[in-house]
Amino acid sequence: MAERRPYPSDLSDARWELIEPVLSAWRAERRRHALNIGRPPEHDLREIMNAVLYVDRTGVQWRYLPHDLPPWETVYGYFAKWQRDGVFAQLTGVLRRLLRQKQGKDAEPSACVIDAQSVKTSTSVPAAGQGTDAAKKIVGRKRSIVTDTLGLLLAVLV
Repeated sequence: MAERRPYPSDLSDARWELIEPVLSAWRAERRRHALNIGRPPEHDLREIMNAVLYVDRTGVQWRYLPHDLPPWETVYGYFAKWQRDGVFAQLTGVLRRLLRQKQGKDAEPSACVIDAQSVKTSTSVPAAGQGTDAAKKIVGRKRSIVTDTLGLLLAVLV
C-alpha cells in the first residue's frame, strides 16, 4: 500500500513519540483481557489517532473521513473506547506533567486556581437541566474550571 500524503493535522514524529506508549499500553491491556480469538489489529494506532485529529481539526462528520485514512467505523470505535476508558484524560495528564517539568516545575501541581462562571439559559431549557446561582440571581448553568499555576487545565465541571 502506498504511503499517503500527510494532512496538516497529522502527528509529528516527536508528538507521536510522547503519546505512543500510552496508546500501545492501552491496546496491549485490551488484548490481554480478550479471548484468544479473532483477528489481530489491522490498523496502526498512529493512523487512527491522525484520523481522530483530522475530525477534531476539520469538524467533519465521522462518515466523511477521507478514504486514505482508516475506515470511519474503526476510527470512531477506537475514539469511543478511548473516551470510555479515560485514555484522553491520561494523555492530557502525561502531556501536562511533561510541560510542567520542561518549565522547571514539579510534575504534579501543589496549588491550583478555581474559577466559575454562571451562564443564563434559554427559556426553552427544561428546569431539570438548570440551576440557580443565588449570589448572582441567575437561573442557568454554572461552569467551573480548575487550572494549575501555569494555567494548564486540571478539571472542568458544568
